Amino acid sequence: MKIHFIGIGGIGISGLAQYMHYKGHEVSGSDIKDTVITKKLRTLGIDVNIPHSADAITDQDLVVHSAIIRPDNPEVEAAVEKGIRVLARREALLEILDDRKVYSVAAAHGKSTTTAILTAIMKGSAIIGAEAKEFGSNVRYDKDTDVMLFEADESDGSFINSNPYCSIVINTEPEHMEYYDYNYELFYESYRRFITSAKYRVINAEDPFLATLTDIDAIRLYPSKDIKNIEYVLINDEPHTRFELKDLGSFDVWGFGEHIALDASLAILAAHEEMDIEEIRANILNFKGIKKRFDIINMHKNSIMIDDYGHHPTEIRATLQSVKEYARLKGFDKITAIWQPHKYSRTIDNLDEFIKCFDGAQELIILPVWAAGEAVREIDFADKFSRYNLTMADNIKREENKIDLIKDQHIFKTLDNGLIIGFGAGDITYQLRGII
Repeated sequence: MKIHFIGIGGIGISGLAQYMHYKGHEVSGSDIKDTVITKKLRTLGIDVNIPHSADAITDQDLVVHSAIIRPDNPEVEAAVEKGIRVLARREALLEILDDRKVYSVAAAHGKSTTTAILTAIMKGSAIIGAEAKEFGSNVRYDKDTDVMLFEADESDGSFINSNPYCSIVINTEPEHMEYYDYNYELFYESYRRFITSAKYRVINAEDPFLATLTDIDAIRLYPSKDIKNIEYVLINDEPHTRFELKDLGSFDVWGFGEHIALDASLAILAAHEEMDIEEIRANILNFKGIKKRFDIINMHKNSIMIDDYGHHPTEIRATLQSVKEYARLKGFDKITAIWQPHKYSRTIDNLDEFIKCFDGAQELIILPVWAAGEAVREIDFADKFSRYNLTMADNIKREENKIDLIKDQHIFKTLDNGLIIGFGAGDITYQLRGII
């Protein structure tokens, strides 16, 4: 088939595009601007058009678009005019994954890490919502098996269409509620449908909603009693969490934190249906973390820089706990957090929790909100976050082992010591890495 993906620069759409390319389809795509992702897709031989244009629609068999693409997009209109079938990503999943044995991972937090750990353990193709450092991509293609290790997305309800053979659910904390019209009954019913549609189910039984599903047959993990003797160790100077799981013995997994032990445990239990536990114990060491999740991007005798995708209070709080442990083992006294709020709606909906979640940071720097297309809304960060040692900056600039803070186009402060961590899902990752 000839398949065109609108919004191909997004991590989710790019994953599907790469997978279909590897399967032998002729793939093209478009987006509003060039990014690291679109440039990488071109190196694979995928034609990417910038910006959206009706001219990109020629004789394709199918057009797939991301959730944010509107019906009046010029490429959607051109495809409809030409009689080419148009599917939203959530609809396309039904066809793309229909013949796969899918291990589908869903949650508000931790699904990228859990999927990447599962990918390290098991053979099979994989589509992850982040780049796995183990193989330097968010997609792995394995033509020798029908197994698919898939990060499912609840933000647009598409996880229901992921054809799960094994449904793995880490947590069900409400997120992206605008899609569900703030209807909590609809939100939780979607998770129930996702879980019950699978033959094999692995759930965190201490999640408040998942704990109520007593009528569903599933492998249940009780983290408070099933995960024991957690300790944090450095292996080849890299952070690892060591823990015991049920009666299966001890495991080492890259990263720090109780949440890492939880993610790894669910991946282990999912894989254990088909794999020997000793093979799992060995393979889990292949996991090297994922890009933008506790991603150590610079290590110097005076400072360590970490890039983290955390953009929800629960994620930030959990990661900061890991950061404090890592700083202790590395001998650093100061932790500086740089936060780029992601979306006005998310920031306002969770403002009370955001105000609390940076405890443990000796200094907090807040950058302008990454709007992600939303209209500007007023938030008085200086007042709301006055409990912290707070600095407001317009942007940051990375220079080797230091980070310059910029206001009104002038450098007014430099960070060059202690442990420095950036949080956000916008362009802060590129600012931290000195790409922009």
